[in-house]
Amino acid sequence: MSALNIKKGSTSHSAYDLRSGNSEVEESHTLAVIVENEPGVLARVIGLFSGRGYNIDSLTVAEVDHTGHRSRITIVTRGTPAVIDQIEAQLSRMVPVHAVQDLTADGPSVQRELALVKVKGNGDHRIEALRLAEIFRANVVDSTLESFVFEMTGTPEKIDAFADLMRPLGLV
Repeated sequence: MSALNIKKGSTSHSAYDLRSGNSEVEESHTLAVIVENEPGVLARVIGLFSGRGYNIDSLTVAEVDHTGHRSRITIVTRGTPAVIDQIEAQLSRMVPVHAVQDLTADGPSVQRELALVKVKGNGDHRIEALRLAEIFRANVVDSTLESFVFEMTGTPEKIDAFADLMRPLGLV
């Protein structure tokens, strides 16, 4: 058996076996993947993840070079260091991929999430929803007589805390 913690009796060196070894802790990693901006590229990258059983916690895609027809796919995923290395290697071998960078390995960074949260807003619940939104610095982007849509940015923990406090008021 290799030093990669391959499952007892297994001759495979796939990511499935790498993930089953519990001696290494899974960590969250943010990967930036520069790809050709053409139809089907995102589906191929996502297919690599789903086909090998990797999870995607977050996904963002944006064009970064209009004249060069390049886009950046930012993927947040979890895995042991060996699994993250394997994901990077597999992404790098894909034809439309120009570069893969593990932003987590580059050191501390600022990460923000954007959330749109729709909440029922009748009577006293309306006042409470606006009060909580002010505390969390959420902006009202849509308002009707029955509901609000709030936009907020922050850490995943801040977004979750806001949603948890709004839940009793009635998330829509």
